[in-house]
Amino acid sequence: MSDEKLILQVNDLSIVFGGLKAVSELNMELRKGELVGLIGPNGAGKTTVFNMLSGVYTPTGGQITFWDKNGKVQVVNKKTPAQLNLIGIARTFQNIRLFGNLTVSDNIRIAMHSQRNVKPWDAVFRTKKFFEDEEVMSLKVRNLLKLFGLEKKENELSSNLPYGEQRKLEICRALAANPTLLLLDEPAAGMNPQETKELMELIAFIRKEFNLTILLIEHDMKLVMGICERLYVLNYGRVLASGVPEEIKSNPDVIKAYLGSEAENLA
Repeated sequence: MSDEKLILQVNDLSIVFGGLKAVSELNMELRKGELVGLIGPNGAGKTTVFNMLSGVYTPTGGQITFWDKNGKVQVVNKKTPAQLNLIGIARTFQNIRLFGNLTVSDNIRIAMHSQRNVKPWDAVFRTKKFFEDEEVMSLKVRNLLKLFGLEKKENELSSNLPYGEQRKLEICRALAANPTLLLLDEPAAGMNPQETKELMELIAFIRKEFNLTILLIEHDMKLVMGICERLYVLNYGRVLASGVPEEIKSNPDVIKAYLGSEAENLA
């Protein structure tokens, strides 16, 4: 485990839907700079955990503590997605949620709105400050797209991109918010083996380049085992096991509940 300080601590986190506990007494911690995987069978509660961490759902029990961009400790259970985005938590979704009728560039710009350095009247009256800020934003967008190999697509509608590039654009948009914690919900879903390999390299690159902590949900075990430093395994809304990949892939409870015969391919 990293020797860096905590960036996220989850204590006894629970949520109830119609009398059913979807997640029950979850405990988890992430340290600055870690790349951690959250795995488990379908319906185990992984995306529900992400929805609580990103403000989509409000937990019915427990506490989420986050060390924000300025190092300030905050309890964030009741913060909205927009509020969490401002203090350093960004995410992608299992089902791609780009603005399909907007260009690639505009999808990135939307995520940068909180970083604008202008007042409404600057935009209305097209002041010098407005044009200077526009140039700064444009440069940031181009630099981000270049990192993802999308700079030549900046004026295309995002809906016209191939599937793999849409996945990249969604990660790129999350990074545009300048997060310290990035939540990736099945980023390799629907990708072929070559695209998945490129994605692994990209995730490793952006973690270092942007000094990120990353929590990753993924069903591709080769990706998970090849890139994550630690893993949490969920089953029926509870943590079944946690540890380094070598421990997890040989854990009999995990093999029985989730990995099954796939564990042999990971040995």
